[in-house]
Amino acid sequence: MAGHSKWANIQHRKGRQDKLRSKLFSKLAKEITVAAKMGDPDPDKNPRLRLAVKEAKSQSVPKDVIERAINKAVGGDAESYDEIRYEGYGPNGVAVIVETMTDNRNRTASTVRSLFTKSGGNLAETGAVSFMFERKGLVVYPADATDADTMFEHAIEAGAEDVDSSEDGHDIYCEDTSLNDVSNALEAALGESESTKLIWKPTTTTDLDLEGAEKLMRLIENLEEDDDVQKVTTNMDVSDEVLAQL
Repeated sequence: MAGHSKWANIQHRKGRQDKLRSKLFSKLAKEITVAAKMGDPDPDKNPRLRLAVKEAKSQSVPKDVIERAINKAVGGDAESYDEIRYEGYGPNGVAVIVETMTDNRNRTASTVRSLFTKSGGNLAETGAVSFMFERKGLVVYPADATDADTMFEHAIEAGAEDVDSSEDGHDIYCEDTSLNDVSNALEAALGESESTKLIWKPTTTTDLDLEGAEKLMRLIENLEEDDDVQKVTTNMDVSDEVLAQL
């Protein structure tokens, strides 16, 4: 659990310092458009769209950008995207899952493979590393939302499986199929969450020293800079000393 929290913290700090924030907005808008196109354009009737809109709002995506993304799907002029998951091993054998949305499979596959190779890793077959993760729902609240005991009580009552509370905040985990219900119940009790999304939660982690962590971070940053890549997840774990240096 601690390893995931550390990695979440690394991502959070990186996200706040990301100079390419418009790229993040674009990825979130793409998810909204795809979700609206695949189901009902009303978030209240489309769980995937509701989660996509909620995550976009948590990242401060403007309301008009969200509305345009939905209207794009309703208007029928939205591009058609294939959702493809790539799996591989990064530096030092760290397991990496790359989730993409693409209108050109060959381009995306070539780019992802090239980035893995340049990092000293390698792309593998689908299923090669995902067995080391569980598909889970994650709801995040800030540390000052409530105390750890109260959060645990609310989370279990809402149908969650586990809670990881620390000075950085509260991470509430649930079954992927229960995320919408758990999120709604927690919102009713505690107000809007900081983040609500589906994740790949590592069941086993790989320890990295500073050099290995820096190499892996470069791979992740290069992958995330690609417009086709939506999310990158690893089973990286680092010590507090290495985390501080990062």
